[in-house]
Amino acid sequence: MPQSISVVVPVFNEQDNLPELYRRLTAVLGGLGSSYEIIFVDDASSDRTPHLVRQFIQADPRVRLLSFSRNFGHQVAVTAGLNFTGSEAVVIMDGDLQDPPELLPQLLDKWRAGFKVVFARRTQRGREPASKRLFAFLYYRLLQRLAEVQMPVDSGDFCLLDRQIVDLLNAMPERNRYLRGLRSWVGFDQAEVTFERPARLAGEPKYTFTKSLALALDGLVSFSRLPLRLATWLGFFTGFLALVMVGLVIYWRFFTASPLNGFGALAAAVFFIGAVQLITVGILGEYVGRIYEEIKNRPLYILKDAQGFERPVPGRVGKAPFSNGP
Repeated sequence: MPQSISVVVPVFNEQDNLPELYRRLTAVLGGLGSSYEIIFVDDASSDRTPHLVRQFIQADPRVRLLSFSRNFGHQVAVTAGLNFTGSEAVVIMDGDLQDPPELLPQLLDKWRAGFKVVFARRTQRGREPASKRLFAFLYYRLLQRLAEVQMPVDSGDFCLLDRQIVDLLNAMPERNRYLRGLRSWVGFDQAEVTFERPARLAGEPKYTFTKSLALALDGLVSFSRLPLRLATWLGFFTGFLALVMVGLVIYWRFFTASPLNGFGALAAAVFFIGAVQLITVGILGEYVGRIYEEIKNRPLYILKDAQGFERPVPGRVGKAPFSNGP
């Protein structure tokens, strides 16, 4: 049996789900016969979420709370939770009960069998809209084909990490953190546990289409250089078309009696080349923007509050790895 288990739960405006999540999570963890802690990371909620977690802390010394000074995002909230864990096994799960706590024993069984990373793979996605299911289906398979490391399909952040993996993730300096990609990048023996993802218990999804698209773009840019190569290929392709057009113009001018009435074709060519240039600049901008974010060297997050920790809290400003100051 493991000596200790940490469960990291990033939450944002989940007041309607927290009581049931806490009840089910403690019921499962209490039956494992191991010491455990639950770390809720509040991403600057505007509802009663932090108040409810403080009530849990008063009744249960195994509950912890990290509160951000503002909204820093889901991936940063998970990173903050990992920075504060000290257990042998660390579970990451969302706070909307779409990651069932009852799956924890299966994750632990795989971990005890020697796997360093055990991720949960969704076989069905509850009552999500068909458009979202189609987007997720296509994205995961596109990323798997384009990424430079092996990416499992249909798996989110719900997983169990060995202490060694957590230490490696905490030591990584990246700011645009796509954690499901980083856990694949570290390698080691990894296993999956399949489950049918249920619908949210209550409330509205916090990951809108725009946020999902931004996370998908982070994953693609962080783990593939193919978009940069695509820009180069587009340049060669348009150059080839330009040479073909020059040849056609010379042919029409010197070898035929046809008048050169090609204003429409010329305008289309100009618009096409302009579009290719804008796409290329946009691709380069995505990569340059990430370089800009990295070199600023600002902390990943700022804590407003930390409660329930028996060990001293090592500061209020977080980097990767966690540090005492900027």
